[in-house]
Amino acid sequence: MTQHNCEKCPIRAKYDKDPKSIIGRFWRWHINFCPGWKGYIRSLEESEKQVLKDKYQLKV
Repeated sequence: MTQHNCEKCPIRAKYDKDPKSIIGRFWRWHINFCPGWKGYIRSLEESEKQVLKDKYQLKV
């Protein structure tokens, strides 16, 4: 199984700290097509997916 660094991503941490920052907005835009993020989401349990869907307003 592939390991994903999405949980520890420093750019994601910047989004969590300040979603309106330039880097935060870049991260949010980037996850719309990032294959690593999509793989990370697929690897999660349904309950964990739901938490991320709610937190980041995802349509996954």
